[in-house]
Amino acid sequence: MRTITEQQLLELHKRLLEDRQDIEQRISANTHYGLGDSLRDNTGELTPIDNHPGDLATELYDREKDIALHEQEELHLARIEAALNAIHKEEYGVCQVCGNPIPYERLEAMPDTLYCIEHAPRQFVSDARPVEEQYLASPFGRSSLDEREDYNGFDGEDAWQIVEQWGNSDSPAMAEHPGDDYNHIRIEADENDGFVESLESFLATDITGNHKAFYRNSQYRNYCDTGEGDLTLEYGEDDL
Repeated sequence: MRTITEQQLLELHKRLLEDRQDIEQRISANTHYGLGDSLRDNTGELTPIDNHPGDLATELYDREKDIALHEQEELHLARIEAALNAIHKEEYGVCQVCGNPIPYERLEAMPDTLYCIEHAPRQFVSDARPVEEQYLASPFGRSSLDEREDYNGFDGEDAWQIVEQWGNSDSPAMAEHPGDDYNHIRIEADENDGFVESLESFLATDITGNHKAFYRNSQYRNYCDTGEGDLTLEYGEDDL
């Protein structure tokens, strides 16, 4: 049994009628949110066949928006009609699921509701995401295997790094750190190329593993300059 007064019911009924009239005017006006106009009229083209699909991107977006707005208004209108029908049957103000009275504060905020808060069909926001996001997740989607502990091979990021060496649209002005040059703005530009540990860049051995040597290259000098280097590699402990 509802708990709202007759005066409150009359006020809510009046609001529902006003809302219905307002929505019907919006739907009929402005050529149904633009749906009354054809894409040909909007683009000025007789046919889009000879155009790139991207040339109609703005018109397509506007058409999708018009359809969404129109469907939203039709849904709202259907809810109002259902509420008015419930008033006519003297069932308004009572939850259609549990039968408990709907508080007036809720009816005042949403005159077209037929449910209490606990049983409102739209109270849960779905966290479902498009399945495409499993494959298109940034930056390299399913081709990025850095998160896998059981894999340390070539993946999508490595493929991009190879291509990126030949240039892209980025510039040092867009770099994260001021002062970077073109060689340092690539993805993980400071990552070791062809080796994991710094030692691997200047240590060498023959195929048998018996003859060992190291090379005084730039990687070796960086290794020593950073304090990570061990000078016994070059001079031996007795010479230091």
